[in-house]
Formats: sequence, C-alpha cells, structure tokens
Amino acid sequence: MRRARSLPEPEHHDAGLQPERTSLAWSRTTLAMIVATAMFLRWFPQYGWFTATLMAVALCTALGIYITQKLRYHRAVSGIANERIHADVAAAAWVAGSVVVLGALGLYAVLFLTLD
Repeated sequence: MRRARSLPEPEHHDAGLQPERTSLAWSRTTLAMIVATAMFLRWFPQYGWFTATLMAVALCTALGIYITQKLRYHRAVSGIANERIHADVAAAAWVAGSVVVLGALGLYAVLFLTLD
C-alpha cells in the first residue's frame, strides 16, 4: 500500500507566533460553522427542506476551512522563515462571502417563507 506524501514540517523559532494563533482562529471559525449547522436543524420543522440549503453552505464552509488549514499554516511558517509573508485574502474573502450568503438566506427564510 502506498502512503500519501505529507508536507515537510516547516520550523520557526518563536513558539506561539502568528501561525499558531491564526490556526486556532481558523479552528474556531470551523467550529462556529458546525454549530451554525446544528442550529439550522431547529429550523427544519418551520422551513422544511430549505433548511438543507443553509446547512449545506455552512458545512461546505467548515469543510473548506478544515481541508485548507494545514496548507495555510505551512505557508505562514515558511513566510516567517523567509521573511516574506502575505495575508490569505482569498480565504478570508471566501469565508466572509459564505457568511453573507448564510445571512441572506436566513433573512429570506424568515421574511418570505411561510411557516409550515
């Protein structure tokens, strides 16, 4: 059986530096999306299958963060080691966009869908 290759562990000399704090923040965001998904389950009796749309957006966001988190950490640590680090604007914009979509869909459900 062939083993998957993993990225070499980059190193930096200051434990607790920015990559660790950023990684923890992304983990909290993932957890918040999973909690939001669980809360949307409470809407199911009132709004029916439309709730599945909200749950799918929240779960896809959480899954996307989880899958890309290690890559972001490696980039940040390598950036510190090379003294060239850049913000991950695309990831932040993607999460912000998904939160806006969740909010808009939630408002639509509350304002325009009839209660069953």
